[in-house]
Amino acid sequence: MNIRVGFGYDMHRFQDDRELWMGGIKIDYPKGLAGHSDADVLIHAICDALLGAANLRDIGYNFPDTDDAFHNIDSKILLKQTEQLLASKGYSIGNIDATICAEQPKLNQHIPQMQHTLSTILNIDLDCLSIKATTSEKMGFVGREEGITAYAVALIEKK
Repeated sequence: MNIRVGFGYDMHRFQDDRELWMGGIKIDYPKGLAGHSDADVLIHAICDALLGAANLRDIGYNFPDTDDAFHNIDSKILLKQTEQLLASKGYSIGNIDATICAEQPKLNQHIPQMQHTLSTILNIDLDCLSIKATTSEKMGFVGREEGITAYAVALIEKK
């Protein structure tokens, strides 16, 4: 069996007059995240973990912010394209474990919907996608409520 592990990380600062997208769903919050795409840090971290595991570089390489085709793009599209890149190399997803770090908004109530949305896009069982939410205990960039970070680990295997 050929298995690989990848790690992903992303961070975006808050920005007024933008919608907040997290894990493929819209979160009701007065600020969104700044970015070339919809700035969904959770999806971006998951993409990086998957791409890294398959030695396909990173999200910025595959979907550069210098390409207008990705301006304001729905990150769910990037996630699906990432899954297709993996499949083209003969990989399937074993499981994903992800953590969102934010002081605000509180995200725990949204996790089941995020899991359902992302597992559907990736065509994996809900049990194969763990999403957790935490804070940084008022420390640093996240603690000062300047933005949100996300981390992800992915296990993939050759079909």
